[in-house]
Amino acid sequence: MLSRTASELYWMSRYLERAENTARMLDVTYSMSLMPQIDADNSELIAPLTITGTHDPFLKEYGQINMANLLDFFVLDERNPSSIFSCIKGARDNAHAVRGRISGEVWESLNATWLEMKALRKRGGASQDAVAFFDWVKERSHQVRGATFGTILRSDTLNFIRLGTFIERADNTARILDVKYQVMKEDEDPVREFYRWNALLRSVGAYEAYQELYKQAPTRDLVAELLILRSEVPRSLRASVEEVEALLGNIEGDAGREPRLLTAVQHAKLRFGTIGDLFADGLHAYLDQFLTDINAIAASIHKSYLEAS
Repeated sequence: MLSRTASELYWMSRYLERAENTARMLDVTYSMSLMPQIDADNSELIAPLTITGTHDPFLKEYGQINMANLLDFFVLDERNPSSIFSCIKGARDNAHAVRGRISGEVWESLNATWLEMKALRKRGGASQDAVAFFDWVKERSHQVRGATFGTILRSDTLNFIRLGTFIERADNTARILDVKYQVMKEDEDPVREFYRWNALLRSVGAYEAYQELYKQAPTRDLVAELLILRSEVPRSLRASVEEVEALLGNIEGDAGREPRLLTAVQHAKLRFGTIGDLFADGLHAYLDQFLTDINAIAASIHKSYLEAS
């Protein structure tokens, strides 16, 4: 496979996963914005900007941090490369470039999503029913992913598509956890504390998994264990890294020795890690190191497979 083709498949899925992750992040932020405000600094509203590293560009364009401006910036603003509009456009453009390598069902689903997104942006309707829009983004992402897994030949085409998905997912889950653990100080109100952790779990699609595995009210330590060390949870760091390791092993050729090595080391840390390891130097330090490691893996994948030789 040509490196350019591999790159377009990889980024097609990364952009689509990023759009879904952004919708999930905004969903929990929107839910929290409906609660009585207890933080004078609007830390809950600032969290999405911190997670995506877009605080300064947002303030330059919008000035005031409120939910309406956040929705416009993260949903419809094409100047924001991480907006849902920009991500769906990026996914569709990359899919168009590799139209001959993906199935008709994948292409039709992605193209229809893009056309609906353009129509919605023209109407400016995302903020009118935000929750329904977030559900639509997640539904379309699931649809494209299902068509991909159900119709594309088990070959390097599928390997690179799924590789992009899990690299993006690992990065996003770590960022959400890192920022949320810094923002979500222990709340004296147990009802509000319960609601906050439930909202965080729902933002990564892990609420039901937590209830089944722990059968108790969410706590900071158990949520960290669930989303970092538990391989049963599809969006956990361990599950994502396990998928990356398996996919790299399936790709033909000898070009990927470095990313395979880096991924195997990271997988071992997660597989044999304990909840005590997460908090030994503080969870922020742990997640910061993980983000450094996963970005090193992504850079190595780019160098080994996606750059023209």
